[in-house]
Amino acid sequence: MNIRKIILLLILASRSLLCVAQPNSLPNVVSPEVHIDNSVTFRFYAPKATTVTLNAQFEKSPLLMTKDQQGIWAVKTAPIKPDMYPYSFNVDGVSVADPNNTAIFPNEGFQNSVVEVTGSTPLVHSLQNVPHGTVSYRYYQSTELGTRPVVIYTPPGYENNPKVSYPVLYLLHGTTDIEETWTKVGRANIILDNLIAQGKAKPMIIVMPYGRAFPVISKSSGSLRNWDNLQEFKKDFFGNLMPFIEKNYRTINNKDNRAIAGFSGGGGTTLYFGFNNSDKFAYVCGFAPGMLKNEFDRNNEAAFKDPIQTNKNLKLFWIGVGKDDMLYGVNQEFMQVLDQKKIKYESLFTEGGHTWMNVKYYLSVVAPKLFK
Repeated sequence: MNIRKIILLLILASRSLLCVAQPNSLPNVVSPEVHIDNSVTFRFYAPKATTVTLNAQFEKSPLLMTKDQQGIWAVKTAPIKPDMYPYSFNVDGVSVADPNNTAIFPNEGFQNSVVEVTGSTPLVHSLQNVPHGTVSYRYYQSTELGTRPVVIYTPPGYENNPKVSYPVLYLLHGTTDIEETWTKVGRANIILDNLIAQGKAKPMIIVMPYGRAFPVISKSSGSLRNWDNLQEFKKDFFGNLMPFIEKNYRTINNKDNRAIAGFSGGGGTTLYFGFNNSDKFAYVCGFAPGMLKNEFDRNNEAAFKDPIQTNKNLKLFWIGVGKDDMLYGVNQEFMQVLDQKKIKYESLFTEGGHTWMNVKYYLSVVAPKLFK
Protein backbone atom coordinates (compact mmCIF):
# COMPACT_ATOMS: atom_id res chain seq x y z
CA MET A 1 0.00 0.00 0.00
CA ASN A 2 1.52 3.33 -1.02
CA ILE A 3 1.64 6.52 1.05
CA ARG A 4 -1.25 8.20 -0.82
CA LYS A 5 -3.66 5.33 -0.06
CA ILE A 6 -2.66 5.31 3.60
CA ILE A 7 -3.31 9.06 3.89
CA LEU A 8 -6.68 8.69 2.17
CA LEU A 9 -7.75 5.91 4.54
CA LEU A 10 -6.72 7.99 7.56
CA ILE A 11 -8.77 10.96 6.33
CA LEU A 12 -11.85 8.82 5.76
CA ALA A 13 -11.48 7.21 9.18
CA SER A 14 -11.17 10.57 10.93
CA ARG A 15 -14.28 11.89 9.16
CA SER A 16 -16.32 8.85 10.21
CA LEU A 17 -15.22 9.32 13.82
CA LEU A 18 -16.27 12.99 13.72
CA CYS A 19 -19.69 12.00 12.40
CA VAL A 20 -20.17 9.52 15.24
CA ALA A 21 -18.97 11.99 17.90
CA GLN A 22 -21.22 14.88 16.86
CA PRO A 23 -24.57 15.12 18.71
CA ASN A 24 -27.88 15.21 16.90
CA SER A 25 -28.46 18.66 15.38
CA LEU A 26 -31.27 20.79 16.78
CA PRO A 27 -34.31 21.41 14.56
CA ASN A 28 -34.56 24.70 12.71
CA VAL A 29 -37.00 26.96 14.59
CA VAL A 30 -38.47 30.05 12.90
CA SER A 31 -40.08 32.44 15.35
CA PRO A 32 -41.89 34.73 15.04
CA GLU A 33 -43.27 34.14 11.55
CA VAL A 34 -45.52 36.96 10.38
CA HIS A 35 -47.98 35.91 7.69
CA ILE A 36 -49.48 37.96 4.87
CA ASP A 37 -52.84 38.24 6.68
CA ASN A 38 -51.07 39.71 9.77
CA SER A 39 -51.44 36.53 11.79
CA VAL A 40 -48.26 35.31 13.48
CA THR A 41 -46.88 31.88 14.29
CA PHE A 42 -44.69 31.66 17.39
CA ARG A 43 -42.46 28.65 18.03
CA PHE A 44 -40.31 27.48 20.94
CA TYR A 45 -38.11 24.37 21.18
CA ALA A 46 -38.54 22.63 24.53
CA PRO A 47 -38.91 18.85 24.08
CA LYS A 48 -38.99 18.13 27.83
CA ALA A 49 -41.42 20.90 28.82
CA THR A 50 -44.94 19.96 29.91
CA THR A 51 -46.69 23.31 29.26
CA VAL A 52 -45.72 26.32 27.15
CA THR A 53 -47.86 29.42 26.68
CA LEU A 54 -47.48 32.66 24.76
CA ASN A 55 -47.90 35.94 26.65
CA ALA A 56 -48.30 38.94 24.34
CA GLN A 57 -49.73 42.45 24.60
CA PHE A 58 -52.06 41.85 21.67
CA GLU A 59 -53.84 39.11 23.68
CA LYS A 60 -55.82 39.59 26.90
CA SER A 61 -54.87 36.13 28.17
CA PRO A 62 -52.04 33.64 27.46
CA LEU A 63 -52.31 31.38 24.40
CA LEU A 64 -51.69 27.68 24.94
CA MET A 65 -49.06 26.24 22.58
CA THR A 66 -48.95 22.66 21.26
CA LYS A 67 -45.88 20.42 20.81
CA ASP A 68 -44.98 18.44 17.69
CA GLN A 69 -42.88 15.27 17.39
CA GLN A 70 -39.64 17.28 17.23
CA GLY A 71 -40.36 18.99 20.55
CA ILE A 72 -41.27 22.34 18.97
CA TRP A 73 -44.16 24.16 20.62
CA ALA A 74 -46.21 26.42 18.35
CA VAL A 75 -49.29 28.61 18.18
CA LYS A 76 -50.74 30.65 15.34
CA THR A 77 -52.66 33.81 16.26
CA ALA A 78 -55.60 35.44 14.60
CA PRO A 79 -54.78 38.49 12.43
CA ILE A 80 -53.21 41.21 14.60
CA LYS A 81 -53.56 44.98 14.28
CA PRO A 82 -50.29 46.22 12.74
CA ASP A 83 -47.89 47.54 15.39
CA MET A 84 -44.92 46.42 17.50
CA TYR A 85 -45.71 44.16 20.45
CA PRO A 86 -43.75 42.75 23.40
CA TYR A 87 -44.16 39.02 24.04
CA SER A 88 -42.60 36.13 25.96
CA PHE A 89 -43.04 32.41 26.52
CA ASN A 90 -43.99 30.82 29.81
CA VAL A 91 -42.26 27.45 30.03
CA ASP A 92 -43.45 25.37 32.97
CA GLY A 93 -43.96 28.53 35.01
CA VAL A 94 -40.76 30.34 33.91
CA SER A 95 -41.02 33.43 31.69
CA VAL A 96 -38.40 33.57 28.92
CA ALA A 97 -37.76 35.66 25.82
CA ASP A 98 -37.80 34.11 22.35
CA PRO A 99 -34.30 32.66 21.75
CA ASN A 100 -34.90 32.73 17.98
CA ASN A 101 -35.70 36.44 17.83
CA THR A 102 -32.91 39.04 17.97
CA ALA A 103 -35.40 41.85 18.67
CA ILE A 104 -35.24 42.08 22.47
CA PHE A 105 -37.19 44.54 24.62
CA PRO A 106 -34.50 46.56 26.52
CA ASN A 107 -35.64 46.39 30.13
CA GLU A 108 -34.27 45.67 33.61
CA GLY A 109 -37.48 44.22 35.02
CA PHE A 110 -38.51 41.46 32.60
CA GLN A 111 -37.35 39.44 29.61
CA ASN A 112 -39.47 40.08 26.51
CA SER A 113 -39.00 39.89 22.77
CA VAL A 114 -40.63 42.20 20.22
CA VAL A 115 -42.63 41.28 17.12
CA GLU A 116 -43.45 43.81 14.43
CA VAL A 117 -46.56 43.38 12.30
CA THR A 118 -46.14 45.90 9.49
CA GLY A 119 -49.38 45.51 7.57
CA SER A 120 -49.89 46.86 4.05
CA THR A 121 -49.84 50.57 4.92
CA PRO A 122 -46.73 52.17 6.47
CA LEU A 123 -47.23 53.30 10.06
CA VAL A 124 -45.67 56.39 11.59
CA HIS A 125 -43.03 54.21 13.26
CA SER A 126 -42.37 52.04 10.16
CA LEU A 127 -38.99 52.27 8.47
CA GLN A 128 -39.64 54.22 5.25
CA ASN A 129 -37.62 55.44 2.29
CA VAL A 130 -36.86 58.87 3.72
CA PRO A 131 -33.67 60.58 4.93
CA HIS A 132 -32.62 59.14 8.27
CA GLY A 133 -31.04 60.78 11.27
CA THR A 134 -28.18 59.34 13.31
CA VAL A 135 -28.52 57.42 16.58
CA SER A 136 -25.40 57.65 18.75
CA TYR A 137 -24.49 55.88 21.99
CA ARG A 138 -22.63 58.34 24.21
CA TYR A 139 -21.40 58.55 27.79
CA TYR A 140 -21.03 61.45 30.20
CA GLN A 141 -19.61 61.69 33.72
CA SER A 142 -21.25 62.22 37.09
CA THR A 143 -19.25 62.61 40.30
CA GLU A 144 -21.93 60.76 42.29
CA LEU A 145 -23.12 58.23 39.70
CA GLY A 146 -20.01 57.57 37.61
CA THR A 147 -20.17 56.95 33.87
CA ARG A 148 -23.68 57.50 32.54
CA PRO A 149 -25.12 56.23 29.21
CA VAL A 150 -27.26 58.34 26.91
CA VAL A 151 -28.66 57.68 23.42
CA ILE A 152 -28.80 60.73 21.15
CA TYR A 153 -30.66 61.24 17.88
CA THR A 154 -29.49 63.94 15.50
CA PRO A 155 -31.84 64.73 12.58
CA PRO A 156 -31.12 64.18 8.88
CA GLY A 157 -28.60 66.74 7.63
CA TYR A 158 -27.09 67.47 11.05
CA GLU A 159 -23.57 66.41 10.03
CA ASN A 160 -23.75 68.31 6.71
CA ASN A 161 -24.94 71.62 8.17
CA PRO A 162 -22.31 72.62 10.77
CA LYS A 163 -23.64 76.17 11.09
CA VAL A 164 -27.21 75.12 11.94
CA SER A 165 -28.33 74.74 15.57
CA TYR A 166 -31.35 72.73 16.67
CA PRO A 167 -33.99 72.55 19.42
CA VAL A 168 -33.77 69.64 21.86
CA LEU A 169 -36.31 67.10 23.10
CA TYR A 170 -35.38 65.17 26.24
CA LEU A 171 -37.17 61.80 26.35
CA LEU A 172 -37.38 59.85 29.61
CA HIS A 173 -38.15 56.12 29.63
CA GLY A 174 -40.42 54.07 31.91
CA THR A 175 -39.48 52.70 35.32
CA THR A 176 -37.77 49.41 34.39
CA ASP A 177 -36.80 50.48 30.86
CA ILE A 178 -33.37 51.76 29.87
CA GLU A 179 -31.96 54.42 27.55
CA GLU A 180 -32.30 52.12 24.50
CA THR A 181 -36.02 51.49 24.92
CA TRP A 182 -37.02 54.74 23.24
CA THR A 183 -35.34 53.73 19.97
CA LYS A 184 -35.71 49.93 19.98
CA VAL A 185 -39.34 49.84 21.18
CA GLY A 186 -40.54 53.46 21.05
CA ARG A 187 -38.98 54.00 17.60
CA ALA A 188 -38.46 57.68 18.43
CA ASN A 189 -35.81 58.09 15.73
CA ILE A 190 -37.95 56.48 13.01
CA ILE A 191 -41.03 58.48 14.02
CA LEU A 192 -39.08 61.74 13.78
CA ASP A 193 -37.46 60.73 10.47
CA ASN A 194 -40.91 60.19 8.97
CA LEU A 195 -42.52 63.32 10.45
CA ILE A 196 -39.60 65.53 9.41
CA ALA A 197 -39.69 64.11 5.87
CA GLN A 198 -43.43 64.86 5.70
CA GLY A 199 -42.86 68.42 6.91
CA LYS A 200 -44.95 67.76 10.03
CA ALA A 201 -42.19 68.15 12.64
CA LYS A 202 -39.22 70.46 12.91
CA PRO A 203 -35.75 68.86 12.82
CA MET A 204 -34.66 68.38 16.41
CA ILE A 205 -32.10 66.62 18.57
CA ILE A 206 -33.51 63.95 20.89
CA VAL A 207 -31.71 63.06 24.12
CA MET A 208 -32.61 59.73 25.78
CA PRO A 209 -30.75 59.24 29.09
CA TYR A 210 -30.78 56.38 31.58
CA GLY A 211 -33.21 57.47 34.30
CA ARG A 212 -32.22 55.38 37.30
CA ALA A 213 -29.80 57.15 39.69
CA PHE A 214 -27.85 53.91 40.12
CA PRO A 215 -25.70 53.08 42.08
CA VAL A 216 -26.81 55.72 44.61
CA ILE A 217 -30.41 54.54 44.17
CA SER A 218 -30.83 50.76 43.89
CA LYS A 219 -32.55 49.22 40.87
CA SER A 220 -35.10 47.62 43.23
CA SER A 221 -36.20 50.94 44.73
CA GLY A 222 -39.46 51.22 42.80
CA SER A 223 -40.66 53.79 40.31
CA LEU A 224 -38.28 56.30 38.76
CA ARG A 225 -40.47 59.03 40.20
CA ASN A 226 -39.89 58.01 43.81
CA TRP A 227 -38.61 60.98 45.82
CA ASP A 228 -35.05 59.77 46.39
CA ASN A 229 -34.51 58.95 42.72
CA LEU A 230 -36.02 62.28 41.69
CA GLN A 231 -33.53 64.18 43.84
CA GLU A 232 -30.47 62.28 42.66
CA PHE A 233 -31.46 62.18 39.01
CA LYS A 234 -32.35 65.88 39.11
CA LYS A 235 -28.78 66.73 40.16
CA ASP A 236 -27.43 64.56 37.37
CA PHE A 237 -29.87 65.81 34.74
CA PHE A 238 -29.36 69.53 35.28
CA GLY A 239 -25.78 69.39 36.56
CA ASN A 240 -24.21 66.89 34.16
CA LEU A 241 -26.44 65.77 31.29
CA MET A 242 -27.71 69.12 30.03
CA PRO A 243 -24.24 70.76 30.15
CA PHE A 244 -22.79 67.74 28.28
CA ILE A 245 -25.42 68.03 25.54
CA GLU A 246 -25.11 71.78 25.19
CA LYS A 247 -21.31 71.57 25.02
CA ASN A 248 -21.09 68.75 22.49
CA TYR A 249 -24.10 69.40 20.23
CA ARG A 250 -25.35 72.39 18.31
CA THR A 251 -28.34 73.17 20.50
CA ILE A 252 -30.41 76.33 20.86
CA ASN A 253 -30.13 76.95 24.57
CA ASN A 254 -33.31 78.65 25.72
CA LYS A 255 -36.63 77.43 27.08
CA ASP A 256 -38.50 77.96 23.82
CA ASN A 257 -36.20 75.44 22.16
CA ARG A 258 -36.24 72.81 24.90
CA ALA A 259 -38.89 70.15 25.41
CA ILE A 260 -39.14 67.26 27.85
CA ALA A 261 -41.42 64.22 27.64
CA GLY A 262 -41.58 60.84 29.33
CA PHE A 263 -43.53 57.64 29.83
CA SER A 264 -44.83 56.15 33.10
CA GLY A 265 -42.25 56.67 35.86
CA GLY A 266 -40.29 58.77 33.38
CA GLY A 267 -43.49 60.73 32.76
CA GLY A 268 -43.71 61.54 36.45
CA THR A 269 -40.07 62.62 36.35
CA THR A 270 -40.85 64.74 33.29
CA LEU A 271 -43.54 66.65 35.16
CA TYR A 272 -41.28 67.15 38.17
CA PHE A 273 -38.37 68.43 36.04
CA GLY A 274 -40.28 70.32 33.37
CA PHE A 275 -43.49 71.59 34.96
CA ASN A 276 -41.54 72.99 37.91
CA ASN A 277 -38.85 74.49 35.66
CA SER A 278 -40.90 76.21 33.01
CA ASP A 279 -38.13 78.80 32.78
CA LYS A 280 -36.02 76.02 31.20
CA PHE A 281 -38.67 74.05 29.25
CA ALA A 282 -41.52 75.60 27.27
CA TYR A 283 -42.85 72.16 26.25
CA VAL A 284 -43.70 69.51 28.88
CA CYS A 285 -45.45 66.28 27.85
CA GLY A 286 -46.48 63.34 30.03
CA PHE A 287 -47.23 59.98 28.41
CA ALA A 288 -49.31 58.14 31.03
CA PRO A 289 -47.19 59.87 33.69
CA GLY A 290 -46.76 58.04 36.97
CA MET A 291 -47.95 59.95 40.04
CA LEU A 292 -49.78 59.61 43.35
CA LYS A 293 -52.55 61.91 44.56
CA ASN A 294 -50.87 62.54 47.91
CA GLU A 295 -47.78 63.81 46.07
CA PHE A 296 -49.52 66.37 43.86
CA ASP A 297 -48.71 69.39 46.01
CA ARG A 298 -45.16 68.37 46.93
CA ASN A 299 -44.09 67.34 43.41
CA ASN A 300 -45.60 70.40 41.70
CA GLU A 301 -44.90 73.03 44.34
CA ALA A 302 -43.06 75.48 42.05
CA ALA A 303 -45.64 75.29 39.25
CA PHE A 304 -48.62 75.56 41.61
CA LYS A 305 -47.11 78.50 43.50
CA ASP A 306 -47.53 80.86 40.54
CA PRO A 307 -50.03 79.48 37.99
CA ILE A 308 -50.06 82.73 36.02
CA GLN A 309 -46.30 82.60 35.44
CA THR A 310 -46.46 78.88 34.71
CA ASN A 311 -49.06 79.48 32.00
CA LYS A 312 -46.98 82.33 30.61
CA ASN A 313 -43.82 80.21 30.39
CA LEU A 314 -45.34 77.04 28.94
CA LYS A 315 -46.18 76.88 25.25
CA LEU A 316 -47.45 73.33 25.63
CA PHE A 317 -48.36 71.26 28.68
CA TRP A 318 -49.69 67.94 27.35
CA ILE A 319 -50.89 64.71 29.00
CA GLY A 320 -51.97 61.52 27.24
CA VAL A 321 -53.23 58.30 28.83
CA GLY A 322 -55.12 55.18 27.80
CA LYS A 323 -58.62 54.54 29.13
CA ASP A 324 -57.57 51.07 30.29
CA ASP A 325 -54.32 52.34 31.78
CA MET A 326 -53.80 51.71 35.50
CA LEU A 327 -52.84 55.41 35.75
CA TYR A 328 -55.98 56.71 34.02
CA GLY A 329 -57.77 57.58 37.29
CA VAL A 330 -54.91 59.44 38.97
CA ASN A 331 -54.23 61.41 35.79
CA GLN A 332 -57.87 62.47 35.67
CA GLU A 333 -57.59 63.61 39.30
CA PHE A 334 -54.44 65.57 38.46
CA MET A 335 -56.23 67.31 35.61
CA GLN A 336 -59.01 68.31 37.99
CA VAL A 337 -56.37 70.00 40.17
CA LEU A 338 -54.96 71.76 37.10
CA ASP A 339 -58.46 73.00 36.29
CA GLN A 340 -58.92 74.30 39.84
CA LYS A 341 -55.63 76.20 39.63
CA LYS A 342 -56.47 77.43 36.11
CA ILE A 343 -53.31 75.93 34.64
CA LYS A 344 -53.65 75.39 30.89
CA TYR A 345 -53.01 71.97 29.40
CA GLU A 346 -53.95 69.69 26.52
CA SER A 347 -55.10 66.11 27.08
CA LEU A 348 -55.63 63.03 24.98
CA PHE A 349 -57.46 59.90 26.10
CA THR A 350 -56.95 56.85 23.91
CA GLU A 351 -58.04 53.24 23.90
CA GLY A 352 -55.72 50.64 25.41
CA GLY A 353 -53.56 50.42 28.49
CA HIS A 354 -50.08 51.12 29.78
CA THR A 355 -48.24 50.16 26.61
CA TRP A 356 -45.51 51.35 24.30
CA MET A 357 -48.03 51.02 21.46
CA ASN A 358 -49.82 54.03 22.95
CA VAL A 359 -46.54 55.81 23.68
CA LYS A 360 -45.43 55.70 20.04
CA TYR A 361 -48.74 57.25 19.08
CA TYR A 362 -48.41 59.97 21.74
CA LEU A 363 -44.96 60.91 20.45
CA SER A 364 -46.30 61.11 16.89
CA VAL A 365 -49.05 63.47 18.10
CA VAL A 366 -46.78 65.65 20.24
CA ALA A 367 -43.74 66.00 17.97
CA PRO A 368 -45.54 68.21 15.41
CA LYS A 369 -46.59 70.54 18.24
CA LEU A 370 -43.04 71.22 19.41
CA PHE A 371 -40.96 74.33 18.70
CA LYS A 372 -43.66 76.10 16.72
